[in-house]
Amino acid sequence: MESESPLASRLRPTTLEEVVGQQHIVGKDKLLYRAIKADKLSSIILYGPPGTGKTTLAKVIANTTSAEFMQINATSSGKKDMEEVVTAAKNNRGMYGRKTILFIDEIHRFNKGQQDYLLPFVEDGTIILIGATTENPYFEVNGALLSRSIIFELKKLSKEDIRTLLLRAVNDKEKGMGSYNAQIDEDALEFLSDVSNGDARAALTAIELGILTTERSEDGVIHITIDVASECIQKRVISYDKTGDNHYDTISAFIKSMRGSDPDAAVYYLARMLYAGEDVKFIARRIMILASEDIGNADPMALVVASATAQAVERVGMPEAQIILAQAVTYMASAPKSNAAVEAISKAMKVVEKTKTPPVPAHLQDAHYGAAEKLGHGLGYKYAHSYKNHYVKQQYLPDGLTDEVFYEPSENGYEQTIREYFKKIHEDPDE
Repeated sequence: MESESPLASRLRPTTLEEVVGQQHIVGKDKLLYRAIKADKLSSIILYGPPGTGKTTLAKVIANTTSAEFMQINATSSGKKDMEEVVTAAKNNRGMYGRKTILFIDEIHRFNKGQQDYLLPFVEDGTIILIGATTENPYFEVNGALLSRSIIFELKKLSKEDIRTLLLRAVNDKEKGMGSYNAQIDEDALEFLSDVSNGDARAALTAIELGILTTERSEDGVIHITIDVASECIQKRVISYDKTGDNHYDTISAFIKSMRGSDPDAAVYYLARMLYAGEDVKFIARRIMILASEDIGNADPMALVVASATAQAVERVGMPEAQIILAQAVTYMASAPKSNAAVEAISKAMKVVEKTKTPPVPAHLQDAHYGAAEKLGHGLGYKYAHSYKNHYVKQQYLPDGLTDEVFYEPSENGYEQTIREYFKKIHEDPDE
C-alpha cells in the first residue's frame, strides 16, 4: 500500500513544480524542464550524489510523458531483462507508434557488454534512455552511450532545500506525516537540515523514524526535539555551527595544527569537521592554500598532493573522501615548512603599491616585432641558456628596485637545495 511505503518514496513529486532543488537543470527556462514539458525527451544521464533526486526526476518524467515508461535496476537486472524491454519497445513503436522510455537506475553497475547491448536501440530510437548514476559517467558509462545522451549533473540539495522537504514531511497530511500531529523544534530542523549533507533521503528517513518512535507528550503532540533528531540520524549534536564562532575556531585549529607539524591534532580536527557535515570541498580548498602558504618550496609536492586531493574528493564523495583528506592532512602536517612564498608576494605587493609601475628594463622588453630594434627594445639581453650553469648576471628588476629581495628560501626541505643552487650560480657566474 502507498501509505506503508517509506516517507521518502511517498513524498516524491509527481510534477516538475513540486521538485525541490536542482533549479540549474529543472528551472522553467532550462533545457530539461522544457523537454519534459513538451514530452520531447532524448536520452539523458542523471549524475549526482545519493538523495539528490535522480529517481525523483525519472518518476516525474514517467508521470508526464505519453511514452511507455519502463524501469530496471542495474544491480539486479541482466541481459535477459534488457531483451524483454527491447522486445516490448519494438512492439510499442511498430504496433502503436508509441515511444518507450527506459530508466536504468545505477547504470554504472552494468558492465561494458551490457551497456554495448543497449547502444543500437538507443541509436535508432527504439529506446529513450534515462540512466542514473552516483559515479562520474565519463569514467563509468560507455563512451558511445554518452555521446548519444545529454548529461545532467545533480548537485547536493542545499540546507534550505532539505528544510523545505522536512517541513513538507511533517505537515503534509496527504503524502507526509501530517496526520500524526507532530511538531519539529527549530533547532532540530536546523540540525537535520545541516547534518543530512544534501541527502534528502537521509533527512526524510530520520524524520519518519522520529515521528513513528516518539511518544506523544501530554499535549497530544509528538515533539521532535534535537535529541530525537540526533538519535534518528545517528549523528551526535556537537558544538559546531557552520556560520558561528566555533566553525572558525575549528578550522583555525585545523590549519594551525598542520602548520605546527602536529598530524595527530590536524586529523582530529579534520574528523570533527567531517562529523559535523562540513563540505569536503571547503576543507580541500583550505589544504591547498596551506600547501603554498605554509609549506611552499620546502616541499613543492605539497601543492601537487593538495590539488590532487581537491579533485579526488569531488569525484569520490563521502564517506571515502575522508580517507583521501586524511592522507593529505597528515602529509601537510608532516612536510617541512616555509612561508617564504607568501612573504615574497607580500613584500612584492607592497613595493608595487608604493612604486606603481616603473618601466621594465629595455633589454627585457618584448622584441618580437619589426620596430622593436628601433625603439631599443630587447637590445643587450643575455640569453641565460648560453652561459655556464644556465645563468648570467644581468638586471631584471626595474631601476630603483635592484636591491630589493623578495624571495628568501628557508633552510628547510627542498628550499635548502634552492639556497645551495643560488649560492653556486652567484659565486661562479659567467659574465
